[in-house]
Amino acid sequence: MIILRAQAEATGIGQRADMGINPVCVRSVTMDTSDLFRSVTGLARSAPVWVQRVVELWTGYGLWLFGVLLAAVWWRARGRGGARAVALALLAPAATAVAYAVSEAVKSTVEEERPCRAVAGAAAPLAECPPPGDWSFPSNHAAIAGAAAVALVMAVRRLAPVVVPLALLMGFSRVFVGVHYPHDVALGLLLGGSLAALVVLALTGPAARAVRAVRAGGGRAGTGLGIRAGIRLTGPGPAGESSPEVRNVPGCRTP
Repeated sequence: MIILRAQAEATGIGQRADMGINPVCVRSVTMDTSDLFRSVTGLARSAPVWVQRVVELWTGYGLWLFGVLLAAVWWRARGRGGARAVALALLAPAATAVAYAVSEAVKSTVEEERPCRAVAGAAAPLAECPPPGDWSFPSNHAAIAGAAAVALVMAVRRLAPVVVPLALLMGFSRVFVGVHYPHDVALGLLLGGSLAALVVLALTGPAARAVRAVRAGGGRAGTGLGIRAGIRLTGPGPAGESSPEVRNVPGCRTP
């Protein structure tokens, strides 16, 4: 049986015992992974304190590491990368932002209650349960991590062994601390990764052409403020890339 959120609110179903109402299990309006949620949160409560603290720190601040990696990939590309490498580096944070926006739109449409309020018999969450109205499905953390991981791998493939496990760990941590169902994070990772791949694949060509145009404009005397700002973003590129193309013409010497 699936009880919709409106029904739960009207009957007091799913409220915690400390609110003065007997808790009754409310299954998710999307999928029912309550049993797995109980298992993971039970494991979390029985884990050593240091493990709990590490996971809490990761779930709270781990997305900053993805931000650092996105910035590092961009800095590396602008310093010595070609136009395509810079385009991929610039698209990575943009694709991540798109994934977050779509995830938030889905969350606001579905309006699924958090399991820390809805699932009876689960261990108390390690993290503070988000306030009512901060919905559960999908996990924004998982969507951002999934999108950033895919975009980073498309920019620098050798990062895959690092960022893919980190994204999976971010998703798992959201269940471990008790604020998301397992399906929230699984579909959040899938949503974020898929959207990032689509955005990067669709826009790499146009973005690379724009980078070449900016770099070419930066090689001319008297460039405007906008072009100079663009060069700061894209970098000058490898030697000769920003210079006008030189071709051998019959009867002429190339200087």
